[in-house]
Amino acid sequence: MTTHAHNTPRLDPAALRDLLQGGPGPRLLDVRTPGEFHTAHIPGSCNVPLDTLREHRAELLRHLDQDAVLICRSGTRAAQAEQALAEAGLPGLRVLAGGVTAWEAAGGPLTRGPERWALERQVRLVAGTLVLVTGVAGLALPGLHLIGTAVGAGLTVAALTNTCAMGVLLSKLPYNRGPRTGLDTVVAALRGPS
Repeated sequence: MTTHAHNTPRLDPAALRDLLQGGPGPRLLDVRTPGEFHTAHIPGSCNVPLDTLREHRAELLRHLDQDAVLICRSGTRAAQAEQALAEAGLPGLRVLAGGVTAWEAAGGPLTRGPERWALERQVRLVAGTLVLVTGVAGLALPGLHLIGTAVGAGLTVAALTNTCAMGVLLSKLPYNRGPRTGLDTVVAALRGPS
């Protein structure tokens, strides 16, 4: 186990696999969107989308303990979830370093559902398309290229703040939502076997 610059304890995939094979193991909380979760997730994990976690963290604390590992695609959203839960009074949670991507690369098992594009890939497609189309159309319509400039500025802010407004907007689309995962669904999953 390593510690990230923000003092978030990180588990690498091998360490998590050892914990899961040695008995009941920690509770696995996957904070990706329901659509991402249903595409592929670590067996036995519960889907607690980051937006739901942030909005209802006080209610969720009653159903969580420190023996949990937070998971997302790469580790970034899981670290944000750890920070939100620590601020609400539950410090010491661990984050899977590299997320589902690292888990899969290390040969960890995944439960798979219908294939969907990852949110990050969707952001690259939309941002790239906007820049390309407005850049070309800007040759005929002066000023239209400024939309591409605005997209570039948004991507710069996203990198500097480690947030992504376009990703948040895209996650709201029906394609990305998957089955509804409201507070009642999350609490029911947390009450079930871990």
